[in-house]
Parts: sequence; structure tokens; C-alpha cells
Amino acid sequence: MPRGSEELTNARKEEIIGACASLYETTGFKDITIRDIGEKTSFTRTSIYNYFQTKEEIFLALLEREHRLWIADLEEITRVNRSLSVDAFADALARTLEKRGCMLKLMCMNLYDMECNSRIENLVSFKKEYANALRTISCCLEKFFPDMTVNNIQEFLYAFFPFLFGIYPYTSHTEKQLEAMRLAHVDYTHCSIYELTRSFAAKMLAPFGR
Repeated sequence: MPRGSEELTNARKEEIIGACASLYETTGFKDITIRDIGEKTSFTRTSIYNYFQTKEEIFLALLEREHRLWIADLEEITRVNRSLSVDAFADALARTLEKRGCMLKLMCMNLYDMECNSRIENLVSFKKEYANALRTISCCLEKFFPDMTVNNIQEFLYAFFPFLFGIYPYTSHTEKQLEAMRLAHVDYTHCSIYELTRSFAAKMLAPFGR
């Protein structure tokens, strides 16, 4: 494929993904259509099918991009810091996720649909980025907490990544959900993505602080 054509393809894909992200800020996954996404791009709606066959593939590409941005922030932590205490690392890690509300929302609410309705090559591309996130977190732990064994790191990953799949519902509620909790007398205290992540990471890593 000529370089110009490859660059155009990538630019078109990014425009489609960006349009999808914009809609997802105010509209639910099930209510967004390829027509809606197409109306926010600079080319015809039918052209989208040259790049993505389903709306789930578009959302999966958005989730992949979110992971890529998260990884870049994690890599920056290891690049600019020679060492970090447990509290400092927990703070830095929490701040990377504070910026990734879209990623956390997609993971907890729409991942199954996206994966089931995407072609295998798209799913593999996403899984590679997910694997990169696992490796990047591992590299952070190896650098800042040298007393952690391979098993310690694995245990952290097995706890932390499932935690990511559940954090969004605990930090983001509609007015209807809040009213239901009030009427049901649920003892609820709001916590942010940052607050929950920082607390969780600090507790998990406390035994390895120096």
C-alpha cells in the first residue's frame, strides 16, 4: 500500500474513532448508530464500512486508543522518576486513570458486545494493546518496588485489572440511580476514580514500601 494511502486510511480511522468518542460522552452505547458516527465525519457514512464493519469495531478501536494513551502516561511515570514511594506511585497511577473515564466505562459496560461483534483481526489488535498495558504496569512495579517477586507482581495484576472493570459504576451515577439509592436507604459516599484507585493501589503495595 502506498504511504499516502496508508496515512489517509489511518487519518480516516482516527476521525471515525474521534466521532464515536464525542458521541459516547453524551449518548449511550446502544443508542449510537453508524449513521450517527458518519454524520460527525467529513466523508460519507457508507465510507465507514471501508474501515469498520460494525459499530462495535469502532468502539473497540476507541478502547484500544484509550489503552494506548494510558500506556503512554504509565511509561512517562517510569521515565521521569528514578524512584517512588508507595504513596507517590499510587498517586501517579490514580492520576493516569483519572483521565481515562472513557476507557473504564467501555470496559465495564460494553466490552462483551464489542468483542463478540468484531472481526478476529480487530480483536487481536485490541488484545495486543491490553497485553502492553499489563507489561507496562509490570515494568513500573519492577522499577519502583524491587522487593516484589514475580509472584507478587502477578498477584497485583490479577487484583488490579479486575478492579479496573468495576471501578466506573462505583464512581459514576445517573440522577435516577442516585434517587433510587436514596429511596432504598443505601449508605452511599461518593468516591472519584482517583480516590478509589489511589487507596486500592496503596493498600496492595504497602508491604513493599521502603
